[in-house]
Amino acid sequence: MTTMNFSDVGRLPAAGDNVAIAGRRLEAGTRIVLPGIETVLSHTILEGHRFAVEPIAAGDMLLSWGLPFGVAHRLISPGEYVTNPGMLEAMHGRSIDFELPEAPNFEDRVVPYLLDEATFSSAPALPRREDIPTFAGFDRGARGVGTRNHIVVLGTTSRTAAFARALADRCSDLPTSDRFDGVVAIAHTEGGGTKTPNNRDLLLRTLAGFVTHPNVGAALAIDYGSEAVPNHQLQSYLQDQDRTPGDMPLEFMTIDGPFDHMLVQAERQIRAWVDPVSSIQRTQCPAGELKLALQCGGSDAFSGVSGNPLAAWVARELIRCGGAANLAETDELIGAEPYVLDKVADIATAQKFLQMVERFKARAADHGTSAEGNPSGGNKYRGLYNIVLKSIGAAMKRHPEVRLDGCLDYAESIPAPGYYFMDSPGNDLESIAGQVASGCNLIYFVTGNGSITNFPFVPTVKLLTTTARYELLSEDMDVNAGAYQDGASMDDLGAALLDLSLRISSGQRSKGEAAGHSQVSIWRDWPRTSAEGLEQALAASEPDGEPMLLSLSETDEAPDVALHGYFGRAGFHLYRIALVMPTSLCSGQVARMAAARLQENDSTSGVRYCALVHTEGCGASSGSNEEIYSRSLIGYVTHPCVERAMLLEHGCEKTHNDYMRGCFDVAGVDASQFGYASVQLDGGIERSMQVIDEWFEQSQQPPSREYVTTLADLRLALLSGGEPGAGVALASARLAAWIVTAGGTVVVPEGDPLLEADEFTTRLGIQGAMKATLAHGQI
Repeated sequence: MTTMNFSDVGRLPAAGDNVAIAGRRLEAGTRIVLPGIETVLSHTILEGHRFAVEPIAAGDMLLSWGLPFGVAHRLISPGEYVTNPGMLEAMHGRSIDFELPEAPNFEDRVVPYLLDEATFSSAPALPRREDIPTFAGFDRGARGVGTRNHIVVLGTTSRTAAFARALADRCSDLPTSDRFDGVVAIAHTEGGGTKTPNNRDLLLRTLAGFVTHPNVGAALAIDYGSEAVPNHQLQSYLQDQDRTPGDMPLEFMTIDGPFDHMLVQAERQIRAWVDPVSSIQRTQCPAGELKLALQCGGSDAFSGVSGNPLAAWVARELIRCGGAANLAETDELIGAEPYVLDKVADIATAQKFLQMVERFKARAADHGTSAEGNPSGGNKYRGLYNIVLKSIGAAMKRHPEVRLDGCLDYAESIPAPGYYFMDSPGNDLESIAGQVASGCNLIYFVTGNGSITNFPFVPTVKLLTTTARYELLSEDMDVNAGAYQDGASMDDLGAALLDLSLRISSGQRSKGEAAGHSQVSIWRDWPRTSAEGLEQALAASEPDGEPMLLSLSETDEAPDVALHGYFGRAGFHLYRIALVMPTSLCSGQVARMAAARLQENDSTSGVRYCALVHTEGCGASSGSNEEIYSRSLIGYVTHPCVERAMLLEHGCEKTHNDYMRGCFDVAGVDASQFGYASVQLDGGIERSMQVIDEWFEQSQQPPSREYVTTLADLRLALLSGGEPGAGVALASARLAAWIVTAGGTVVVPEGDPLLEADEFTTRLGIQGAMKATLAHGQI
């Protein structure tokens, strides 16, 4: 039997805690020497998971950082693995080599926080530093100081996202320098519909924050003009809010001609800006001009021990220099209210924070979910069993000496030096977008698993929480916060991080910038504004999958058409696709780069390498959200056009590779036919791309054979980008009739304007009210 001292293998975040964090994997039967007691571990315990260090009676609270996160429902003995139902469920979905406890021994408990106004006491501000360091930044006057100087191509809505990316790609040959950091695209998912979204005001505030940000030297905003939130609304918002960017070049373009023609026109404008934007020089600016976005993602049990406290240390120093810091992710502070509100500037700020938390809970409830579903599979795998544990650790981004100075709505501008909370979702990328729009010019991203995401025009400094994981991912991470667990002092680590931050703010590239990928996700629209009708919506049965009955005439007989394509394992298809399928938004950009490299190295086989970059899988709630996602992903990788498919996980998402293997099993799909790679577990971006290269090289399958068939094998997706004219509707109906009479399939999405056009419905003989016959992604 192995005997170990507790100090070598465990950590108590605060004195008085009755459970400890395992600092490494501990095997079942290991004897742990605790102060005054020796105990034998009941089960193998993973790194970051918790075990009891003293007896916990049934009904007693489990404590970490001195705060309760659950209640024991039976006696928990010293050395016993601490487990709840959610953690066990997550672990059973993973490939592990040891036995888990048969049943949980505690249940989650969120203790309601009550603000005692009678005893509330305002906290004083921090004293200012006298020795204020400097960095070389771009002084933008009233807009603040930039840490970068980019030209931004803004896709004002989701409809112009592809145009924005294409334009930025066309300008990628422009040389960068210490004065110019290149052209970047802001492509997002919002505002592209025809109906006014519930997040309209939030969206306009965010876009305004982007185009007036001090890291932006010029901006081109692009729309089609027919969207729900077009350019003219953004222009009006900037004027009404007195947020016009002064003498910074800002132009608005509406796509009203051929795509390629408009690209050439837009490119001409971008290139004309390069010289004047590049003429601005960096000057020495006080560190108080930095506004720091504090963010964590892919968190683990050590995020609250090393990474978040390290970020908080530097945030304290910047505030002492006259700077600001921004804490976010509302649902990831639920349960940590006693710590967040331990030091507050005034009672109104404390009340506003609690009101924002309650508003978030209510909005989640309107959609039949709750914040308790926030922790991802990666969180639970790395020791964050529930929302309270995750929240307590996340709250450690506030240094104990720092007070909360104010609360901001999403993307609201930071008004003055100090420490602020910004209302936002727990989705990392959506939260970061709001922090950047609020004026943050530097991002700290604390990660336990090794998140690799970046924002396009603000540098991200990544802090990894453990030395072992840092060594695995050192090519993609900036700082090893795990050195604190190894014995380094927080003051030494903090001073080193502050120095690195000043260098990066002066132009030194962060690891994420050097990796060359980024993405943007804005707090997405929410379909419901109340719980009215929720029960009926949740109880609604799914469509039966039977096709709609049409009344067609003899004149609808299909013409004799020959379709040239291929025949493979799933029948007829038009293209030969090799798919790199990211299992979450965070691995999407790596999948895109991997597919591009595969295509570059295979230009003769006729295979087209693709990546389906999307926005799902990370901050997803449970229930129908995950069902729709998994059903869609299965449809993509088993699509007739896809000859081979490789799943690429980020590593810390809910919908990781093991999760998808389970979904394949339930759906009766052979999971072994696909490849699997992991950005985090394979060792980072480059290594995961090598794994992808090797799998596609070694997984050669007999190619699909060329094949000629009729309309009977055609499955057509028919949709319109706006209200169709009578001629278009009639022609669409005629095409649909030909395909259906030939034995093919036509799918029109629910709510498409075609279905409201009399010419379309009458021509097909559709009578009465229409209802969906397929669920989203149903095969």
